[in-house]
Amino acid sequence: MNSVTSDGTPLFTAVSGSVRITPEGLRFTVEESRIIQGTVFLEKALFTSYTYAPIARGQADDDDEADSTAVFQISLTALLETLQIFGVNEARDRWACRDSAYRGITGAQGRGGGPAAFGNQVLGMTGVCRLKYAAMGEPLCVVLEEAGVTTTCEMVTYEAEYQDEIPLQRDALALKIIMRSNWLHDAVKELSSTSPSRLTIAASPSAPYLVLSSNGPLGSAAVEFGKDQQLLETFQVRKRTVNTYKYSLIKSASPAMSAASKVSIRGDEQGVLSLQFMIEVESIGVSFVDFRFVPFLSEDGEDDRDSNGDVDVDEAVPR
Repeated sequence: MNSVTSDGTPLFTAVSGSVRITPEGLRFTVEESRIIQGTVFLEKALFTSYTYAPIARGQADDDDEADSTAVFQISLTALLETLQIFGVNEARDRWACRDSAYRGITGAQGRGGGPAAFGNQVLGMTGVCRLKYAAMGEPLCVVLEEAGVTTTCEMVTYEAEYQDEIPLQRDALALKIIMRSNWLHDAVKELSSTSPSRLTIAASPSAPYLVLSSNGPLGSAAVEFGKDQQLLETFQVRKRTVNTYKYSLIKSASPAMSAASKVSIRGDEQGVLSLQFMIEVESIGVSFVDFRFVPFLSEDGEDDRDSNGDVDVDEAVPR
């Protein structure tokens, strides 16, 4: 799991993340100030071997159903360094290598025939990795084997500070759009030319259908997408919706945008945005990375629009 942006800076300022072990696989979650949340789900099919047994939780009430998942918190920095312990380069060089490997990746292979998103060049490791977790409160054991050398690392686990997701009202979606991920990546990158602080996403059942726009000290810019099915594979918008988000947070998802083949853009009536990226893993299947963003809202609870119907992002405040 990559935790750096395309320019080599950390994806989140948070240094810890929540891990959920389920019968279906592993789920890693990080968040920042409850306005952005990133989740990576590693399905058990991605592992050579995956054995799961329910975690013992002591005495449970007779009326309570036993929880079949284990949730704990670990240091992401320590985990990433542990997984690359056999790397031949310094940590900074490894991040730089990983950054260059992510550039141009689309799905299982890069646009120029580059490495796979989960390939050895990107992950920085070529050996075997085993993860073991015995019970609640026990350390997460990481066993690395390469060229006859075995290293065992025990990582301290903590009680998870947060277990709830940023809520997305799936039964009250204002928009649902599926498109090629690299097109969204190019649009977000194009808008960076104005040095924006905020990004506005407008969707409408009539033209213009999907518009990403930004304003900054260097001017304003907008990218418009048509409704052609070859461009927007799925387009479901009931009424015009406009929401504004912090640009730097949207941009922090760039590594996933670059590595994914498709992205599902969903937004509910409250403006919560979900970007779910589908990353193809060669000869295995797919993995999903989901980002959720909380929008800026007006102080008085009403939409901030000028006489032309545009959002006045200067008046907006985060939820």
